This record gives sequence, C-alpha cells and structure tokens, in this order.
Amino acid sequence: MCDSEIRSDLLIPRLGVVTDIRRDTPDVKTFRVNGPSGGVCFSHMPGQCAMLSIPGVGEAMFSITSSPTNKEYMEFSIKKCGSLTEWLHDMEVGQQVAIRGPYGNAFPVEAELKGKDLLFIAGGIGLAPLRSVINYVRYYRDNYASVDIVYGARSMDDLVDIDEIRNEWIGRGDDVNVHLTIDRPQEGWDGNVAFVPDYVKSLNFPTTKTALICGPPIMIKFVLKALQELGFDKSQVYTTLELRMKCGIGKCGRCNVGAKYVCRDGPVFRCDKMEEMPDEY
Repeated sequence: MCDSEIRSDLLIPRLGVVTDIRRDTPDVKTFRVNGPSGGVCFSHMPGQCAMLSIPGVGEAMFSITSSPTNKEYMEFSIKKCGSLTEWLHDMEVGQQVAIRGPYGNAFPVEAELKGKDLLFIAGGIGLAPLRSVINYVRYYRDNYASVDIVYGARSMDDLVDIDEIRNEWIGRGDDVNVHLTIDRPQEGWDGNVAFVPDYVKSLNFPTTKTALICGPPIMIKFVLKALQELGFDKSQVYTTLELRMKCGIGKCGRCNVGAKYVCRDGPVFRCDKMEEMPDEY
C-alpha cells in the first residue's frame, strides 16, 4: 500500500515523444521530450527529477535540465554509463519514452534564494541539474542579485551545453559572470586550467553569496572545503544527491542515508543539514 500523501499520478507513466537529440560531449546527449500533443509532460520546479523508462529495458531517475519557465518542452542531459542510458543514446527523434514525475524537492528559488548573490559551481555532467536553476534565475533576473557560474570538466570536449553557455550566458549584460576551467592544458583552449575546487579558491568569492554545487561526489567534497576556507558557512551551500534516487517515493530504501530518504527529504539539501547523515556518506 502506498502512503496516502503519495499522489497517484506520480506512479503512472505518461507518454513522451523525443523531438530533438543533440550531442553535447562524446558520452552526453541532451534529449528534448514533448507530450504526444506537444508542450511539457508535466510542470516542475528547478532541481526536481523525472523517471524515464523503456519497457523491457529498464528505468532510471534523471534531473530535468530545462527550466520550468519553458512550457514548450522538457530536456534531459544523459551520460552514457549503463544499459538503459546506452539504449537511450541509440534512440532517434520520433521514438517514445515513458515518463513520470516530478520527484523530490527543488532548489528554494522562491524562498531562500530570492534577492541573494548566487554562486553556481558545477563539474562535468553536474551542470545538468543546475542548468534548470540557472535559466530560471535568468528568466526572473530582477528577483536575484549578482550571479557567478563556475563550471569545469576534464577537457573542453567534456563541457556540457557549451554552445548555450557561450551564446546565451556569456556577455548578455545581465550581471551573470561565467568562469570556465578544464583539468589539464589542451590545444585550442586558452581559458583557465585548474581543478574546480582550486579555481573556486583562486576566484576568492565574497562570503555574501549563496552557493549551489553539483558534480562528482569527490568534487563536491573538495569544493565545500574550499568554500569553508574562504569563510562560507555550510548553511550558505546547497547541493543535490539525485544519483541515489531509485523509486522516487520512499518505498525501495535504495536512497536511505541514515534517517533521510533522498527522494522524500531531497534530492536538494542544504549542506549543514547533511551533517545529520552518517560520516561514511
């Protein structure tokens, strides 16, 4: 029996149609999904996730990377790393997927983040969950103060959504500053070269900012350490743990961490609240 507070529509897959596929990196593709009659399959808020499934293949939870302000379609940036994602990467425009959601909580864009100076820090595919928040903030730009985006990857070929970053985020005159970096020098790259945590420290951001982090767990660990060395408190930092989500409704126990269920209490957590979780996590 499902808990009474679980909405039945969260458990019923809807039909989605893949209307566009673009290759972002050698192992990341972004899929544009519409409902059968057009538009989005359901509404969501930045940071929430959806379950994509292929009958007979499997299902998995993915961040919704498009902003809620986009009513024309939903997007998912997916890294090929298993049987389901490999199947998705072999899809063609016009094919169908099953989709349900939204799951989890969202970044507090309408509460704690309003009026704040914001700092987004992403590594690799970690830009995908933050892209929804960034574009939401850009759409409602007057509701927020200064915005800085630090994004890094192993190489310039691994920077997700780099065309959107260069064409829409950089130099738009809306007080959004983008700082790009890659791990090692590369021919054709004239930007910064450093690991993301080191780059964050070198930029020496003021501690008036509220930070939103997403990336590999080891990157999040060292970025948080770097921010603390700069004088940030953990209560100023948010991150997302959606990679641990499985069923999305707190029933399978896959995302249980101490007394928390990531799908019911997250996936977005303020970092001081994560201190309640076991040290090994």
